[in-house]
Amino acid sequence: MDPRIFLFALATFATGTAENIVIGILPDVAASLGVSLGLAGQLTTAFSLAFALAAPAALVLTGRMERKSILALALALFILSNLVAALSPGIAVLFAARIAMAAASAAVCLVATMLATELAGPERRGRAIGLIFVGISGSMVLGVPAGMLVNNLLGWRSVFVALALLAFLVLAVCQLLLPISASRPLGVAGYRRHVGSLRLVSGQLASIMMIGGHFVLFAYLAPYVVDVVGFDDEKLAPIFMAFGIAGVSGGYLGGWLTDVLAPRTTIVVVPLAYLVVLLAIPAASSMPLVFLGLMMVWACISWMISPVVQSFLISAGPDTAEAGVSLNLSAMHVGVALGTAIGGLVLEHGSTAVLPWTGTILTTLAVAASLIAAWRVADKPRRPAIEV
Repeated sequence: MDPRIFLFALATFATGTAENIVIGILPDVAASLGVSLGLAGQLTTAFSLAFALAAPAALVLTGRMERKSILALALALFILSNLVAALSPGIAVLFAARIAMAAASAAVCLVATMLATELAGPERRGRAIGLIFVGISGSMVLGVPAGMLVNNLLGWRSVFVALALLAFLVLAVCQLLLPISASRPLGVAGYRRHVGSLRLVSGQLASIMMIGGHFVLFAYLAPYVVDVVGFDDEKLAPIFMAFGIAGVSGGYLGGWLTDVLAPRTTIVVVPLAYLVVLLAIPAASSMPLVFLGLMMVWACISWMISPVVQSFLISAGPDTAEAGVSLNLSAMHVGVALGTAIGGLVLEHGSTAVLPWTGTILTTLAVAASLIAAWRVADKPRRPAIEV
């Protein structure tokens, strides 16, 4: 594996950390700027929505630029927006900085993925994408507690300065080590070709529905493990840490499995395996230790889907690969929003115990979409790949 791919993973870690970093420093941000916790909490919502919109727009706006330049500009925007956030005098400026951060993060994730697949080659494409998602998932596991530590030592504004410094380091190394990549004009036509393909759209739907099925339960995992499984509140932190570690491993394993089994097979296997595990969760909820083990498997498989789907989109539609990856980055956030909204409705009108069963409905739709995506899609011959 080309060591520069690890640099891309670090880039996605730095920019991905920005999405949820406010969660850990929310009370201090709200108190400092004189706003409610509810309003300050919308800083994360603004980031997610802006990311979903910016991912496909980034290709259209920068279609005739080579990828190294796009990555450099995106990292520069990320650095500038974090410095603005650190100096923001009020909530409005901080919101604007968060939107700029999200746009930069979306462009970094997209370009890092495409450059990683170029450097890795077809036989290690899945593992390259998996490493990118190790960076993204790692930002969720380590980014929030790291931000809380910096906040406790130096204040919330220093958290954004730290992100800017990390991104500057990544930018400097990228400028030294990355080759110039050929320009690949795309424009709106690439998106039209992508959404006009039933198998490619089905692949995107598989991603949306499985992530949605996951977040039906995951977004409300804390009340589930307390009310249904029976854990005490003080055990929530280690439980979520275990969940996060398992999720980080899933990003790479999904890419590795794709290289071993081929995208057409893996896009069916992963949602199906996730459905089986999700169906087992209600039965395991009466046995806390069994639940913990099953939960870690559940977390691992949940993070497999994105590298699996992106590998499939690149393999099945190489001429629209960048459009497919950019739309899939948006699809991930759509899935998060969909699952969280449905889970909230279930809690409003039903019981916490129903959450896994509700998630299986969306996951079943993900399996159906994956079967349509894989139907009559011929994979190119490849050599067996078994190294990890």
